[in-house]
Amino acid sequence: MTKRKSIPIAKNEDVEFSRDLADRNDFEALRRAHRADRRQEKKK
Repeated sequence: MTKRKSIPIAKNEDVEFSRDLADRNDFEALRRAHRADRRQEKKK
């Protein structure tokens, strides 16, 4: 039997997004976040 560790709960923090410093992964993460936000709004 494997002992499971608790996963820490993420804390929402505002961070500044710089288009000048962003790479492809940053823009993909931004798109995924926007899609997730839209899905959550639809559930309300």
